[in-house]
Amino acid sequence: MRRFLVPVFIGFNTLFLGAAEPEKPAEEAPKETPPVVVASVVRESSVTIDGKKIPYKVTTGKLQLKQDDGKARASIFHVSYERTDTKDVSTRPVMFAFNGGPGSSAVWLHIGVLGPKILKLPGDGTQAPFPPARVAENPLSILDVCDLVFVDPVSTGYSRAEKDAKPGDFHGVDGDIESVGDFIRRWISEHDRWASPKYILGESYGGIRVAGLSSHLQSRYGMSLNGVVLLSSLLDFATLQPAQGNDLAYIVYLPSLTGVAYFHKKIQGDRDKLIKESTDFAFGDYAAALLKGVDLDDATRTKVAAKLAGLTGIDADTWLAHDLRLDSTFFRAELLRKEGKVIGRFDGRVAWGTTDKAGAFPDYDPSYSLAYGAFSTAMLDYLGRDLGYKEDQPYEILTGKVQPWQWNANNEIVNLSDRLASAMRDNPHLRVLVMGGRTDLATPPAGVAFSVRHMLNLPEDVRKNISSTFFDGGHMFYLNPPDLIKCRTDLVDFIQAGKP
Repeated sequence: MRRFLVPVFIGFNTLFLGAAEPEKPAEEAPKETPPVVVASVVRESSVTIDGKKIPYKVTTGKLQLKQDDGKARASIFHVSYERTDTKDVSTRPVMFAFNGGPGSSAVWLHIGVLGPKILKLPGDGTQAPFPPARVAENPLSILDVCDLVFVDPVSTGYSRAEKDAKPGDFHGVDGDIESVGDFIRRWISEHDRWASPKYILGESYGGIRVAGLSSHLQSRYGMSLNGVVLLSSLLDFATLQPAQGNDLAYIVYLPSLTGVAYFHKKIQGDRDKLIKESTDFAFGDYAAALLKGVDLDDATRTKVAAKLAGLTGIDADTWLAHDLRLDSTFFRAELLRKEGKVIGRFDGRVAWGTTDKAGAFPDYDPSYSLAYGAFSTAMLDYLGRDLGYKEDQPYEILTGKVQPWQWNANNEIVNLSDRLASAMRDNPHLRVLVMGGRTDLATPPAGVAFSVRHMLNLPEDVRKNISSTFFDGGHMFYLNPPDLIKCRTDLVDFIQAGKP
């Protein structure tokens, strides 16, 4: 039996989890203002990484995608960084990085973790910086080991559909993959990098994008990738969408609830052991109990509720009142209710004061509030003052103009696990790195792990190419300084391990 698709907006957009209903006919998004032709800006600079001065060229501008007849169809805004002291660029890796949404620019990865400039939040990344926020040199950038290209999909950043094209053609699972894939092909060709090792990294919904790209680039252009990085990502929307008959989301979220409860000292013990215990219970006795539905006996129900209380800090009576099914949104409002605080969706470590102490759901997401304004201000200042690139139209950090998103799922839940598995099957040297935050309540790490375990069409001899690494923070775990250090180490090791 097929389940109807429920839209879920990842990245820094609002998460909507509603009752399943048939899709309504899509309405075309409002016509966008045609992009203004602005010349690319090229500047030289350097950054000190690992004690070494790394000279680089940064190019800020647009690459125009064209139809078969040569007519322009979209202009893709991007910022690329190329190390300038490389003797042979054919041996120099290049990584294309994307955020999610759908509807997000690449600002978060660009000045949050990977690029040579970075916005740092105070302390452990759970408080907002004093405005206006600015970028500084990033000694933990990975530019020393690979060139970087940050890409804004159509309608995000300064990227726009051209006047004779419909924006909606790019606003969908397959349209997005096709247009971004065309951009990658064009950039690789124009920079003579077909011989270079190639990597793609996607955060949040960007994981859906790169999973699709891994297959599309290979089948459409014969471009075999060296590596795919899934950073706080997902592959299967069923892991995020609880519904009657689908208890999977409750199961995959449980280890993250445990991680958040531990951080806020609602449960005691060794964190990693607690999370492992929670994971084992989630996919063991808890899954079995949920599977029984109303046939679950009272004794087992009471026993499971007690166990859940010990793993989450939410009392057993509350679990029983919710039929052993607490979604993460309720959890965010409930865990620190007595303290008058709500916790963040993107990072459960963030806890700010609530304005509705009796609300069943959190009145806002403090982990969104602390980041959005800071990143927006810092990015626009960096683009204009440091990179010398300006346009009259707004830079769309996050936008709803990509809605309605065409899920192209034929009333099925969007799941791109099979495309990634097919790409790995056809390219047995393709490696995958999965990165997840312990306090991520947007895309819990157990969700991707579940998807990977269920890539049944992946040959066993290729499965070893998938590795996972975990961090203390949430969705944007790199805002936590220790996680930022570990993130660089893991990415550098991943890239260097790909050398023949």
